[in-house]
Amino acid sequence: MSKTAKGFQVDQKIVYPSQGVGVIQSIEKKEFKNEKIPYYRIYLEVSDMTIMVPVDKAEKLGIRAIVPKDEALRALELIGEDYDPIPSDWKLRYQTNLDLLKKGSVGDIATIVRSLYHRSKVKELPILERKLYDSALKLLEDEISFSLHKSRDEVENLIFNRLESR
Repeated sequence: MSKTAKGFQVDQKIVYPSQGVGVIQSIEKKEFKNEKIPYYRIYLEVSDMTIMVPVDKAEKLGIRAIVPKDEALRALELIGEDYDPIPSDWKLRYQTNLDLLKKGSVGDIATIVRSLYHRSKVKELPILERKLYDSALKLLEDEISFSLHKSRDEVENLIFNRLESR
């Protein structure tokens, strides 16, 4: 099969919402219901897992290219900005943030990190919310580090400097 299909190409870094940054290893055709369907073979480093995603389902799943540098910088700015208070009911807050995580834009992920970080300064986060925060932070660090060509440690410092600047 060709090196590209529907916009992604072999060796391209992508973001799979709620899974992390991955790389397209290959584009292969697999037989499914007597039809040859093209699939992306994606390696997700964060979970050391390889997955197969039908090319025509990638967009619906929210798979997208790593954001350009200006968008990554905007997400870092967003972390340091003022924001509306978040609900005190943790279940409502958790669902709202989970919905944002599923949408998967770098701005949405930055919003989750910012709100849960500041909430954790007021009161310890429930376990599910803590896991959501940790996942969002890791996703944000990964994508911004690839976008800005910086180490994860550098990006982690940038994020926490912005969070603490409030």
